[in-house]
Amino acid sequence: MTDRRLPFGRVARPPHPVERQSPLPAHRPKPEEDDPGTSAAIQAILANPGYLPADQDVEFLRRNDTRGVRLQLDYQKAELLLEGHGVAHTIVVFGSTRITERRAAQRLVETAAAALAAAPDDPARRHRLEVAERLLANSRYYDLARQFGALVAADSGRAHGGPMLVVTGGGPGIMEAANRGAHDTGGRSIGLNITLPHEQYPNPYVTPSLCFQFHYFAIRKLHFLRRARALVIFPGGYGTLDEFFEVMALVQTRKMRPLPVVLVGEAFWRRALDVDFLVEQGTIDPEDRDLFWYAETAEEIWGGIQRWYEMTGTPLLRAATEGTP
Repeated sequence: MTDRRLPFGRVARPPHPVERQSPLPAHRPKPEEDDPGTSAAIQAILANPGYLPADQDVEFLRRNDTRGVRLQLDYQKAELLLEGHGVAHTIVVFGSTRITERRAAQRLVETAAAALAAAPDDPARRHRLEVAERLLANSRYYDLARQFGALVAADSGRAHGGPMLVVTGGGPGIMEAANRGAHDTGGRSIGLNITLPHEQYPNPYVTPSLCFQFHYFAIRKLHFLRRARALVIFPGGYGTLDEFFEVMALVQTRKMRPLPVVLVGEAFWRRALDVDFLVEQGTIDPEDRDLFWYAETAEEIWGGIQRWYEMTGTPLLRAATEGTP
């Protein structure tokens, strides 16, 4: 068979991938000597926002009619990075930003007590002291969330299908505690912050490469549930209730596959949320009351989640004697 390849001496030398020996005409602006005033015209073009590439034009991206692109980017950045870090599953932890560690809560009590001592008859100051004392009592939930975060992180590598990490809103309070528990063990955890009118900071215990900031609440909510294997909900306010009710509606309608939902602190939740009343009034069915349960300790929460999956016939974790994949 005849060899049809060109002789080596006739092969063109590969050019430099970027540089040229001779610049192209467009590589230099039009000379002033050819038409005075062209330099100013060129600068006006370069400075005009219309000349910016679309992905660098912030004002363009902020227009109402580019909202679809922003929604896509808001979702895609976190999704690609989570995939890149191999995050397969998450355990979602919600709870109040106002429930702090004990020493911080104690400082609030001392400050409120000193303010009341200066004006003993002021009802507003008395109220602030009473609230501070309740927050001090509730600081036990901070400790509990921290313990729970450590338990999940310790078992992260045993999850079927890939690593399982704690995910929170990335802020203070209960969120900080859960991230801190994972951090205590040397484990990774995720924080999903949201942009607000006032500047806020992520808690320092989130894994830096797994802390994201979203513009849209809807996209943030999507990422909370995208890989969720369980929801653990500590005492909280409007934000915590919002997340709880949204998941309840999704699971109730089976728009979302059922998953373990644990309310931590039965005494708090029984008063904050009277589900029995809703059943009595006929606004939910008795079976909807069983979409969640209560727990009081970190071990009880984590053990209950694992038993839930065992009852479905799809264990969450490999046996401790099994090796990692």
